[in-house]
Amino acid sequence: MIALLILAGFYVGWNIGANDTANCIGTPVGSGLISYRKMIYLVAIFVVLGAVFQSQNVMRTIGEGVVDNPLNLIAVLTAMLSAGVFVTLATFFKVPVSTSQAIVGGVVGAALSMGNDVNFATVATIGEVWVISPPLTAAMSFTLYHILAFFLKRVKMVTFWDRILSYLVIISGGYVAFSLGANDVGNSVGPLTVLGINKTWLALLGGVALSVGVLTYGRRVTETVGSGITPLGPLSAVAAQTAAAIAVHFFSIIGIPVSTSQAIVGAIVGVGLVKGAQTVSLRKIVEIIAGWVATPTAAGLFSFGLYKGIQLLI
Repeated sequence: MIALLILAGFYVGWNIGANDTANCIGTPVGSGLISYRKMIYLVAIFVVLGAVFQSQNVMRTIGEGVVDNPLNLIAVLTAMLSAGVFVTLATFFKVPVSTSQAIVGGVVGAALSMGNDVNFATVATIGEVWVISPPLTAAMSFTLYHILAFFLKRVKMVTFWDRILSYLVIISGGYVAFSLGANDVGNSVGPLTVLGINKTWLALLGGVALSVGVLTYGRRVTETVGSGITPLGPLSAVAAQTAAAIAVHFFSIIGIPVSTSQAIVGAIVGVGLVKGAQTVSLRKIVEIIAGWVATPTAAGLFSFGLYKGIQLLI
Protein backbone atom coordinates (compact mmCIF):
# COMPACT_ATOMS: atom_id res chain seq x y z
CA MET A 1 0.00 0.00 0.00
CA ILE A 2 2.84 2.41 0.84
CA ALA A 3 4.52 1.74 -2.50
CA LEU A 4 1.18 2.24 -4.25
CA LEU A 5 0.66 5.55 -2.46
CA ILE A 6 4.11 6.79 -3.43
CA LEU A 7 3.40 5.86 -7.04
CA ALA A 8 0.08 7.72 -6.81
CA GLY A 9 1.92 10.78 -5.47
CA PHE A 10 4.35 10.58 -8.36
CA TYR A 11 1.41 10.29 -10.78
CA VAL A 12 -0.25 13.42 -9.36
CA GLY A 13 3.09 15.26 -9.51
CA TRP A 14 3.57 14.18 -13.11
CA ASN A 15 0.13 15.55 -13.93
CA ILE A 16 0.92 18.87 -12.30
CA GLY A 17 4.13 19.16 -14.31
CA ALA A 18 2.35 18.24 -17.54
CA ASN A 19 -0.52 20.69 -17.05
CA ASP A 20 1.22 23.54 -15.24
CA THR A 21 4.32 23.61 -17.45
CA ALA A 22 2.43 26.08 -19.57
CA ASN A 23 2.29 28.52 -16.65
CA CYS A 24 6.10 28.71 -16.71
CA ILE A 25 6.93 28.48 -20.40
CA GLY A 26 3.76 29.45 -22.25
CA THR A 27 4.65 33.13 -22.41
CA PRO A 28 8.37 32.84 -23.35
CA VAL A 29 7.65 30.18 -25.98
CA GLY A 30 4.45 31.87 -27.17
CA SER A 31 6.25 35.19 -27.64
CA GLY A 32 8.97 33.44 -29.68
CA LEU A 33 11.86 34.35 -27.39
CA ILE A 34 13.09 30.83 -26.63
CA SER A 35 12.49 27.35 -27.95
CA TYR A 36 10.20 24.95 -26.11
CA ARG A 37 12.97 22.40 -25.61
CA LYS A 38 15.40 24.85 -24.00
CA MET A 39 12.78 26.29 -21.68
CA ILE A 40 11.53 22.97 -20.29
CA TYR A 41 15.00 22.08 -19.01
CA LEU A 42 15.21 25.41 -17.17
CA VAL A 43 11.75 24.85 -15.69
CA ALA A 44 12.57 21.32 -14.56
CA ILE A 45 15.53 22.60 -12.53
CA PHE A 46 13.67 25.46 -10.83
CA VAL A 47 10.63 23.30 -10.05
CA VAL A 48 12.84 20.96 -8.01
CA LEU A 49 14.50 23.90 -6.23
CA GLY A 50 11.13 25.40 -5.29
CA ALA A 51 9.91 22.03 -4.08
CA VAL A 52 12.89 21.29 -1.87
CA PHE A 53 13.27 24.74 -0.34
CA GLN A 54 9.72 26.00 0.10
CA SER A 55 6.94 23.44 -0.36
CA GLN A 56 6.58 22.31 3.25
CA ASN A 57 3.95 24.89 4.25
CA VAL A 58 1.48 23.94 1.51
CA MET A 59 2.28 20.27 2.12
CA ARG A 60 1.25 20.71 5.75
CA THR A 61 -2.03 22.42 4.77
CA ILE A 62 -3.02 19.67 2.32
CA GLY A 63 -1.94 16.85 4.62
CA GLU A 64 -3.20 18.19 7.94
CA GLY A 65 -5.21 21.40 7.51
CA VAL A 66 -8.07 20.39 5.20
CA VAL A 67 -9.28 17.54 7.46
CA ASP A 68 -9.49 17.43 11.25
CA ASN A 69 -8.21 13.86 11.50
CA PRO A 70 -5.73 12.07 9.21
CA LEU A 71 -7.17 10.13 6.28
CA ASN A 72 -6.68 6.39 6.23
CA LEU A 73 -4.45 4.98 3.51
CA ILE A 74 -7.31 3.97 1.21
CA ALA A 75 -8.79 7.47 1.43
CA VAL A 76 -5.40 9.02 0.63
CA LEU A 77 -5.04 6.77 -2.42
CA THR A 78 -8.59 7.61 -3.51
CA ALA A 79 -8.04 11.36 -3.22
CA MET A 80 -4.80 11.28 -5.17
CA LEU A 81 -6.08 9.06 -7.96
CA SER A 82 -9.20 11.22 -8.34
CA ALA A 83 -7.12 14.37 -8.68
CA GLY A 84 -4.69 12.72 -11.08
CA VAL A 85 -7.37 11.38 -13.42
CA PHE A 86 -9.08 14.74 -13.87
CA VAL A 87 -5.86 16.64 -14.45
CA THR A 88 -4.78 14.03 -17.01
CA LEU A 89 -8.05 14.55 -18.91
CA ALA A 90 -7.67 18.32 -18.77
CA THR A 91 -4.10 18.12 -20.07
CA PHE A 92 -5.22 15.92 -22.95
CA PHE A 93 -7.85 18.51 -23.95
CA LYS A 94 -5.31 21.37 -23.58
CA VAL A 95 -7.19 23.03 -20.71
CA PRO A 96 -5.07 24.67 -17.95
CA VAL A 97 -6.90 23.52 -14.82
CA SER A 98 -6.07 23.91 -11.17
CA THR A 99 -4.32 20.92 -9.66
CA SER A 100 -4.75 22.63 -6.30
CA GLN A 101 -8.50 22.47 -6.79
CA ALA A 102 -8.32 18.86 -7.94
CA ILE A 103 -6.40 17.60 -4.90
CA VAL A 104 -8.43 19.66 -2.40
CA GLY A 105 -11.63 18.37 -3.98
CA GLY A 106 -10.28 14.82 -3.86
CA VAL A 107 -9.26 15.10 -0.20
CA VAL A 108 -12.62 16.59 0.83
CA GLY A 109 -14.54 13.93 -1.09
CA ALA A 110 -12.54 11.08 0.43
CA ALA A 111 -12.84 12.55 3.93
CA LEU A 112 -16.61 12.90 3.69
CA SER A 113 -16.91 9.41 2.25
CA MET A 114 -15.04 7.85 5.19
CA GLY A 115 -16.97 9.95 7.71
CA ASN A 116 -14.04 12.18 8.63
CA ASP A 117 -14.56 15.79 9.71
CA VAL A 118 -13.57 18.40 7.15
CA ASN A 119 -12.10 21.71 8.32
CA PHE A 120 -14.49 23.86 6.32
CA ALA A 121 -12.94 27.07 7.66
CA THR A 122 -9.64 26.16 6.00
CA VAL A 123 -11.43 25.02 2.84
CA ALA A 124 -13.34 28.33 2.74
CA THR A 125 -10.09 30.29 3.08
CA ILE A 126 -8.54 28.31 0.23
CA GLY A 127 -11.67 28.88 -1.88
CA GLU A 128 -11.56 32.63 -1.24
CA VAL A 129 -7.97 32.73 -2.48
CA TRP A 130 -8.97 30.82 -5.60
CA VAL A 131 -11.60 33.48 -6.31
CA ILE A 132 -9.39 36.52 -5.75
CA SER A 133 -6.24 35.14 -7.39
CA PRO A 134 -7.12 35.75 -11.09
CA PRO A 135 -8.33 39.37 -10.66
CA LEU A 136 -5.43 40.04 -8.29
CA THR A 137 -2.79 38.91 -10.78
CA ALA A 138 -4.67 40.65 -13.61
CA ALA A 139 -4.45 43.95 -11.71
CA MET A 140 -0.80 43.30 -10.82
CA SER A 141 0.24 42.50 -14.39
CA PHE A 142 -1.75 45.44 -15.79
CA THR A 143 0.01 47.80 -13.37
CA LEU A 144 3.43 46.23 -13.84
CA TYR A 145 3.11 46.51 -17.62
CA HIS A 146 2.48 50.25 -17.40
CA ILE A 147 5.35 50.77 -14.93
CA LEU A 148 7.80 48.94 -17.20
CA ALA A 149 6.48 50.71 -20.29
CA PHE A 150 6.87 54.10 -18.56
CA PHE A 151 10.59 53.55 -18.07
CA LEU A 152 11.24 51.84 -21.39
CA LYS A 153 9.74 54.73 -23.35
CA ARG A 154 12.41 56.97 -21.89
CA VAL A 155 15.29 54.77 -23.01
CA LYS A 156 16.68 55.46 -26.48
CA MET A 157 18.77 52.26 -26.71
CA VAL A 158 15.93 50.18 -28.15
CA THR A 159 18.06 47.19 -29.19
CA PHE A 160 19.69 46.98 -25.77
CA TRP A 161 16.36 46.98 -23.94
CA ASP A 162 14.89 44.43 -26.34
CA ARG A 163 17.69 42.09 -25.32
CA ILE A 164 17.16 42.86 -21.62
CA LEU A 165 13.45 42.10 -21.97
CA SER A 166 14.25 38.79 -23.63
CA TYR A 167 16.38 37.78 -20.66
CA LEU A 168 13.75 39.02 -18.20
CA VAL A 169 11.07 36.86 -19.85
CA ILE A 170 13.21 33.76 -19.37
CA ILE A 171 14.16 34.72 -15.79
CA SER A 172 10.54 35.40 -14.86
CA GLY A 173 9.63 32.02 -16.35
CA GLY A 174 12.17 30.43 -14.02
CA TYR A 175 10.61 32.32 -11.10
CA VAL A 176 7.18 30.96 -12.01
CA ALA A 177 8.71 27.47 -12.07
CA PHE A 178 10.21 28.00 -8.61
CA SER A 179 6.81 29.19 -7.32
CA LEU A 180 5.15 26.20 -8.99
CA GLY A 181 7.48 23.84 -7.15
CA ALA A 182 6.94 25.71 -3.88
CA ASN A 183 3.14 25.54 -4.08
CA ASP A 184 2.04 22.62 -6.23
CA VAL A 185 4.46 20.01 -4.92
CA GLY A 186 2.55 20.27 -1.65
CA ASN A 187 -0.57 19.34 -3.59
CA SER A 188 0.98 16.24 -5.10
CA VAL A 189 2.57 14.76 -1.97
CA GLY A 190 0.78 16.57 0.87
CA PRO A 191 -1.62 13.67 1.55
CA LEU A 192 1.42 11.37 1.93
CA THR A 193 2.43 13.10 5.17
CA VAL A 194 0.25 10.50 6.95
CA LEU A 195 2.96 7.96 6.11
CA GLY A 196 5.43 9.74 8.38
CA ILE A 197 7.99 10.23 5.59
CA ASN A 198 10.37 13.15 6.02
CA LYS A 199 8.92 16.21 4.29
CA THR A 200 12.19 16.99 2.51
CA TRP A 201 12.17 13.57 0.84
CA LEU A 202 8.50 14.03 -0.06
CA ALA A 203 9.32 17.43 -1.55
CA LEU A 204 12.13 15.92 -3.61
CA LEU A 205 9.82 13.15 -4.82
CA GLY A 206 7.19 15.68 -5.83
CA GLY A 207 9.73 17.97 -7.49
CA VAL A 208 11.16 15.16 -9.58
CA ALA A 209 7.65 14.02 -10.54
CA LEU A 210 6.75 17.54 -11.67
CA SER A 211 9.96 17.74 -13.69
CA VAL A 212 9.17 14.46 -15.44
CA GLY A 213 5.72 15.83 -16.30
CA VAL A 214 7.34 18.97 -17.67
CA LEU A 215 9.73 17.01 -19.85
CA THR A 216 7.30 14.41 -21.17
CA TYR A 217 3.85 15.92 -21.68
CA GLY A 218 3.93 19.68 -21.16
CA ARG A 219 3.55 20.90 -24.73
CA ARG A 220 -0.23 20.60 -25.11
CA VAL A 221 -1.37 23.17 -22.55
CA THR A 222 1.56 25.43 -23.45
CA GLU A 223 -0.16 26.24 -26.74
CA THR A 224 -3.27 27.48 -24.91
CA VAL A 225 -1.45 29.67 -22.41
CA GLY A 226 1.22 30.92 -24.81
CA SER A 227 -1.03 32.17 -27.60
CA GLY A 228 -4.62 30.98 -27.14
CA ILE A 229 -5.77 33.73 -24.74
CA THR A 230 -4.15 36.87 -26.19
CA PRO A 231 -1.06 37.64 -28.31
CA LEU A 232 2.00 38.23 -26.12
CA GLY A 233 5.06 40.38 -26.69
CA PRO A 234 8.21 40.44 -24.53
CA LEU A 235 6.95 43.23 -22.25
CA SER A 236 3.57 41.55 -21.81
CA ALA A 237 5.27 38.24 -21.04
CA VAL A 238 7.53 39.76 -18.36
CA ALA A 239 4.62 41.56 -16.67
CA ALA A 240 2.34 38.51 -16.73
CA GLN A 241 4.90 36.00 -15.46
CA THR A 242 6.32 38.26 -12.76
CA ALA A 243 2.87 39.10 -11.41
CA ALA A 244 1.84 35.43 -11.32
CA ALA A 245 5.10 34.30 -9.73
CA ILE A 246 4.93 36.91 -6.96
CA ALA A 247 1.35 35.99 -6.09
CA VAL A 248 1.94 32.23 -6.06
CA HIS A 249 5.17 32.59 -4.09
CA PHE A 250 3.43 34.73 -1.47
CA PHE A 251 0.63 32.20 -0.98
CA SER A 252 3.19 29.40 -0.80
CA ILE A 253 4.95 31.15 2.08
CA ILE A 254 1.70 31.37 4.08
CA GLY A 255 0.79 27.78 3.22
CA ILE A 256 -2.26 28.26 0.98
CA PRO A 257 -2.52 25.95 -2.06
CA VAL A 258 -3.27 28.34 -4.90
CA SER A 259 -3.63 27.61 -8.59
CA THR A 260 -0.69 28.67 -10.73
CA SER A 261 -3.02 28.20 -13.71
CA GLN A 262 -5.44 30.76 -12.33
CA ALA A 263 -2.60 33.12 -11.46
CA ILE A 264 -0.98 33.08 -14.90
CA VAL A 265 -4.26 33.16 -16.83
CA GLY A 266 -5.41 36.13 -14.77
CA ALA A 267 -2.07 37.86 -15.37
CA ILE A 268 -2.24 37.24 -19.13
CA VAL A 269 -5.76 38.68 -19.25
CA GLY A 270 -4.45 41.71 -17.35
CA VAL A 271 -1.74 42.49 -19.93
CA GLY A 272 -4.19 41.70 -22.70
CA LEU A 273 -6.52 44.41 -21.42
CA VAL A 274 -3.73 46.95 -21.93
CA LYS A 275 -4.40 46.67 -25.66
CA GLY A 276 -8.16 46.51 -25.22
CA ALA A 277 -10.70 43.88 -24.22
CA GLN A 278 -11.17 42.88 -27.87
CA THR A 279 -7.68 41.33 -27.93
CA VAL A 280 -8.63 38.79 -25.24
CA SER A 281 -10.31 35.57 -26.38
CA LEU A 282 -13.53 35.55 -24.34
CA ARG A 283 -14.41 32.08 -25.58
CA LYS A 284 -11.09 30.66 -24.37
CA ILE A 285 -11.50 32.39 -20.99
CA VAL A 286 -14.97 30.92 -20.54
CA GLU A 287 -13.65 27.44 -21.35
CA ILE A 288 -10.86 27.81 -18.79
CA ILE A 289 -13.18 29.13 -16.05
CA ALA A 290 -15.58 26.26 -16.69
CA GLY A 291 -12.68 23.88 -16.10
CA TRP A 292 -11.84 25.64 -12.83
CA VAL A 293 -15.41 25.21 -11.57
CA ALA A 294 -15.76 21.62 -12.72
CA THR A 295 -12.41 20.35 -11.45
CA PRO A 296 -12.87 20.44 -7.63
CA THR A 297 -16.52 19.40 -7.91
CA ALA A 298 -15.85 16.46 -10.21
CA ALA A 299 -12.75 15.34 -8.31
CA GLY A 300 -14.61 15.51 -5.01
CA LEU A 301 -17.61 13.52 -6.27
CA PHE A 302 -15.42 10.94 -7.97
CA SER A 303 -13.29 10.56 -4.85
CA PHE A 304 -16.39 10.16 -2.68
CA GLY A 305 -17.84 7.46 -4.96
CA LEU A 306 -14.53 5.67 -5.49
CA TYR A 307 -13.92 5.34 -1.76
CA LYS A 308 -17.42 3.94 -1.23
CA GLY A 309 -16.85 1.48 -4.06
CA ILE A 310 -13.55 0.28 -2.65
CA GLN A 311 -15.13 -0.16 0.79
CA LEU A 312 -17.82 -2.38 -0.70
CA LEU A 313 -15.19 -4.55 -2.39
CA ILE A 314 -13.14 -5.07 0.77
